[in-house]
Amino acid sequence: MARSAEEATSENYPDYDNLPPGDFSPHNNNNLLAYTQVFLPTLYSIVFIMGFIGNGLVVCVLVKYHKSSNMSDVCLFNLAISDLLFLLSLPFWAHYAAIIQWSFGSFMCHAVTALYMLGFYGSIFFMILMTIDRYTVIVHTYTSLFSKHRSVRASIALVLFMWTLSLGASLPTIIFSQANNSNGISTCMVEYPEGTLWRSISYIELNILGLIIPLSVMVFCYSRIIPILMSIKSQKKHKAVRLILVLVSVFFLFWTPYNILIFLKLLHHHGYMSTYQWSQDLKMAMQWVESIAFTHCCLNPIIYAFMGQRFRNLFLKILKEWFPCCFCQCPTIKSERSQTLFPSEINICQVVVRTSWSAVGTASSRKQLSL
Repeated sequence: MARSAEEATSENYPDYDNLPPGDFSPHNNNNLLAYTQVFLPTLYSIVFIMGFIGNGLVVCVLVKYHKSSNMSDVCLFNLAISDLLFLLSLPFWAHYAAIIQWSFGSFMCHAVTALYMLGFYGSIFFMILMTIDRYTVIVHTYTSLFSKHRSVRASIALVLFMWTLSLGASLPTIIFSQANNSNGISTCMVEYPEGTLWRSISYIELNILGLIIPLSVMVFCYSRIIPILMSIKSQKKHKAVRLILVLVSVFFLFWTPYNILIFLKLLHHHGYMSTYQWSQDLKMAMQWVESIAFTHCCLNPIIYAFMGQRFRNLFLKILKEWFPCCFCQCPTIKSERSQTLFPSEINICQVVVRTSWSAVGTASSRKQLSL
């Protein structure tokens, strides 16, 4: 593992450069040590509880109330599963950060890393798939094979493909993660073979798959969707446009700082900005931006599910079934005919398809293309 001479003489411990989720190695920076041992475990615990509740409810609603699967519901379900996998790793990282010791052994080091990386890439890939699904249905309503064959079989094939991609992207980090014991300090770190390009490849992979590709897809697809929405006479179009802007802005704000720091770590690994002070500042900044990025999995259920009236109705229905004493005064929920549990505020495909179908007199096809 490449390290500067100044770093090697200034610390008694090796430079633990864990990709999941950061650097919990012992160090001489008291501020960083206090942040690691006090703030991070607290934050991870809060994110775990909030994210687990939100994504767990999304899964419950989708499993309990969907009658016929479509691409939108399948993507939303797998996005929630990805976030849950990611969240399941946080209690282990919280314990690791609190005591600066990895207490769970070598197997759990690989397993927890696998949960983290699969959840990380799965969440990103299924957001990309949801974006492409909306784009093809709205922009290429009549011409896209993807729009015409949004069947259960096609959905399953795409889901398997996305999970395979997630596993492939995660595999190097999972393989090279290992539990070590040095000077009485147990760690779980990613240690790439010396003299190889694996570390540089992992940083570049994170930048490309974690930011550049998903952000480019979102910007391209939504930049084509918004003009179509604005041309439609519907009161819902403004809500749809606002929510699209929220989706892109939240992803950009939460993940761009993290990816910038990953790029700086790549430069640091290759000998640029290699002073000891820069190394310490980079560690501190990395933990801050990771803290911001981790909270994104708590926002996914809110943005993609709970902002929809239909989903809120079904969520309230579950609460009335589980806790009848507490929610018995809530108004009766009207039945919904739409096949998707996707938020009604961003049910933009339905608006487009209805408008188009009314022009050609094929209203019978609306239900099949309603997102």
